[in-house]
Amino acid sequence: MSSIQNVQLATSLFRYAIYLFLVVVPVLFIKIGIQDIISNVQNYLFDESSSLLLLLTISALGCVLAISTVRVMRSPRHVYLLDFACYKPGSDHECPKELTMKLSVAYGKFTEESLNFQRKILERSGYGQRTYVATALLEKSDQSMAAAREETEAAMFGAIDDLLDKSRVEAREIGVLVVNSSTFNPTPSLSAAIVNRYKLRGNVSSFNLGGMGCSAGLIALDLAKDLLQVHSHSYALIVSTENTTRNWYGGNNRSMLVTNCLFRVGASAVLLTNRPSDRRRAKYQLCHVLRTNRASDDRCYRSVFQQEDEQNIVGVSLSRDLTAVAGEVLKENITKLGPLVLPLSEKLQFLANLIARKTAVKKPYVPDFKLAFEHFCIHAGGRGVLDQLEESLNLTERLMEPSRMTLYRFGNTSSSSLWYELAYSEAKGRVRRGDRVWQIGLGSGFKCNSAVWRALRDVGPEEKNPWAGEIDGFPVIVPKIAPILC
Repeated sequence: MSSIQNVQLATSLFRYAIYLFLVVVPVLFIKIGIQDIISNVQNYLFDESSSLLLLLTISALGCVLAISTVRVMRSPRHVYLLDFACYKPGSDHECPKELTMKLSVAYGKFTEESLNFQRKILERSGYGQRTYVATALLEKSDQSMAAAREETEAAMFGAIDDLLDKSRVEAREIGVLVVNSSTFNPTPSLSAAIVNRYKLRGNVSSFNLGGMGCSAGLIALDLAKDLLQVHSHSYALIVSTENTTRNWYGGNNRSMLVTNCLFRVGASAVLLTNRPSDRRRAKYQLCHVLRTNRASDDRCYRSVFQQEDEQNIVGVSLSRDLTAVAGEVLKENITKLGPLVLPLSEKLQFLANLIARKTAVKKPYVPDFKLAFEHFCIHAGGRGVLDQLEESLNLTERLMEPSRMTLYRFGNTSSSSLWYELAYSEAKGRVRRGDRVWQIGLGSGFKCNSAVWRALRDVGPEEKNPWAGEIDGFPVIVPKIAPILC
């Protein structure tokens, strides 16, 4: 019996016990009369066999009430996603690929070989011409702490402002705050900046996650979920972002140049609640969060690594094994997730294939996750990663559409990309009550994290959606190679 079924059973027993003592007993007193009941009970107690039966009955009812109460109190609290928002910068932050190359040339420190390499990456990136870059990089290549803080605060506050407006929740009602930014972690922390800006209450439980890569958004979700098991009737705010200003790489190491081409400005703000009264207006219910961490393996650990290059210029190095590592960690994650979400027919086929491979050479059976989910939100880390996951999971073009269009329109916004993808499905009006959503985050360490949601209602287009006003222009055909004309 699942944990949800256990909660439902305990709740039912508790409800019936309360009904018995608060409704049935008073009605009996009224119907029969207090004196008659007292007289009957006294007569009943003088009969030895009857008194034993009465004692056993009362004891049984007491045990049922006690067990039900304990089960209900100890059962996990349901966690709901009230709403979320994604940051959309102004048009003055748009950076066509030609402009990206011009900025690299103007920087003046890249060799011709490095410039050609960046051009090749951009042409095959799957990006469109309207991804967003920080003002400091567009105007004057300013990588100061002040410029980095300005970029991150604009992104975080922009997403939070939209979220609070949509959810109609006051900032001081928030009891839990979790912020994740992998490579930019100033003092005071980003979580402290949010507390200061929105004047959150003094006893807010705030956390700042750093260095955990593009999968950190789901790690923050897992932490917030656990905290909501402790803090009753609370709201939890999760803010995911990444900084491009501070992490622009100015050297000529190829493995570090890739990040200049891929990462773009973005942020998401997610509001969770465990208040039963909020279920009616919540969008989704959290079903599962599953985390896989392979940092104990040296190859996985060094696949995404921040370090100095030969000229002592700091950058993030992406190893040649990255795609293979991502595939291995994903396989481990979905192997654990499968039994929780797949229908019985798929579990039996997988088991039969596993037994058959013990005695004969046979291709491993890949479960059909399309039977378990209606929506897939795969981290838009790059075209190669999406291609591999599409093939590995045997997904259709339509199921991959949110991830590919997010990569095209917004680029790699790190851990917040999952929410731009879900916003795409909402803007298209595809999310229906009962639909299941699978979010897959991949990041340094190496880590693969999954979150499973169930839609509590139909979710249609909204005004404060990053795709608002332009969703009708998608999907678009993305060429394998888009030449840069400069």
